[in-house]
Amino acid sequence: MTHPSTQNFETSQAPTWCPGCGDFAIWTIIKNSLVALGYQPHHVVIVFGIGCAGNQANTLRAYTFHGLHGRPLPVALGVALANHHLKVIAVGGDGDGYGEGLAHFIHTIRANPNITYLVHDNQVYGLTKGQVSPTSMVGFRSDSTPTGSIDEPINPIALALAAGCGYVARGFAGDLTHTEQLVKGALEHRGFSFVDILQP
Repeated sequence: MTHPSTQNFETSQAPTWCPGCGDFAIWTIIKNSLVALGYQPHHVVIVFGIGCAGNQANTLRAYTFHGLHGRPLPVALGVALANHHLKVIAVGGDGDGYGEGLAHFIHTIRANPNITYLVHDNQVYGLTKGQVSPTSMVGFRSDSTPTGSIDEPINPIALALAAGCGYVARGFAGDLTHTEQLVKGALEHRGFSFVDILQP
């Protein structure tokens, strides 16, 4: 079998993100990491939540599932339990994972399945035009919060550590080399691994 290339993980669908979005970088990081570790598309299942991050389901060639808002982890858990030979990845945004999906995040950490969870953390509900998300800073203004957010943002890194996650990392979409190393480490980790990827 030939060594995979990033083209093996690309579909004919063009990404639909806004110019300059950090999702382009995360898309590249995922492809590069899978290729560097020798995965072929048929070895990989990627489960996506809703939002801009979920639109990668159309652009990444692998077994993909585009699920409900906040629910990529329960689906990924089902896949991991059903077939131990697949590399299972869950992908979502900060609103998806730390809002609607926060309980699933904590309880999937507790179950410790072989799943890598990658969160696109832009501190906003971007696809629905900028509402405050669970990681938005105090004072963040949007059309729905014209006087600024009054809530302290949650700290997903502290939550993951407190829940006992065995691999916790934070990267930045603008630093592809470093974040790719973090994602590769997560993919190699046995048990649940989590990378929060800050993005513009």
